[in-house]
Amino acid sequence: MANLVYKRVSTDQQSTDRQNLVLAEAGIEDPVVFEEDVGTSSRLHPLERPKFGELLTYARPGDTVHISEMFRLVRGTGHVLDVLDVLHRDQVALRIHDGAFSAMGLTARHPRTGELLSTVKFMVQTLAAAGELQRDLQRELTYDVLRAAEAKGNKGGRRPAVPADKTDAVRTAYLEGRSIAALARDHGVSRGAIRTTVANLLPEDTGPDPGVPAPELAVVLDMPGKVADFLRAADLEPAERAALDQGVTVRRGQGYTLRVTAVPAVHRALLDLCQPLDGTPGTSAVPAQRKARREYGNRVSALGADTP
Repeated sequence: MANLVYKRVSTDQQSTDRQNLVLAEAGIEDPVVFEEDVGTSSRLHPLERPKFGELLTYARPGDTVHISEMFRLVRGTGHVLDVLDVLHRDQVALRIHDGAFSAMGLTARHPRTGELLSTVKFMVQTLAAAGELQRDLQRELTYDVLRAAEAKGNKGGRRPAVPADKTDAVRTAYLEGRSIAALARDHGVSRGAIRTTVANLLPEDTGPDPGVPAPELAVVLDMPGKVADFLRAADLEPAERAALDQGVTVRRGQGYTLRVTAVPAVHRALLDLCQPLDGTPGTSAVPAQRKARREYGNRVSALGADTP
């Protein structure tokens, strides 16, 4: 009897690190891994995904399919039941190792009719619907927050590069002693954009300068899983994305905490990006997400003021 492991990520900016950790902790013996190509959409029905199709072809009666969490495989209630029907037909078990579905025997059938137990079917439909509702609310909240920001003249997403008509002014100010951090604030761009603009003006000597503040040291903070899930779908700078991808997952009951190692400036940037979880006037926030953001905010605030 084989252990078949299925993994998938939705975008090329995500990684399977968390899935790998959950599956490694499960102690699966001699796993046969089927991993979808990067960017395989969750909107595509699982039975139409190439690697899951290969898995079903490979599977034999008595095998077990292992996934880290249900939503790596399915998104909607209809998809869940379709997959369970096929696995039952092929006499293949399904084992989920994290999340709300991990404590359920999803392939349990009535001993006489052979149909999925009504209680199992009800729980599957309820939990899948709750997951859909949470994602829909998050999308709606994010949309409303972005509209409110645009009404005030602000735009979401990645901070822009230095406009061409501002390049000379930035370079002149830098030569006059203005810091990169201060120029980034003045022009509303990232520090990386300023460094790119003044790249050929930067000193070649990388030794410490008594007049320049020491670089920030990386610190480790625990980020609630609900915050991490929201940020993984956000438009992040490379340093922010790397901090999330390299985070270490620590399981907490049915949820998890992501242990993120990054300099304080990156922690503060990530905290700013998840502001929509707090809601805005005229919109409501999901209480659990709001609580998670505030927990992370308290930890970031303890780091002290930003160094210019």
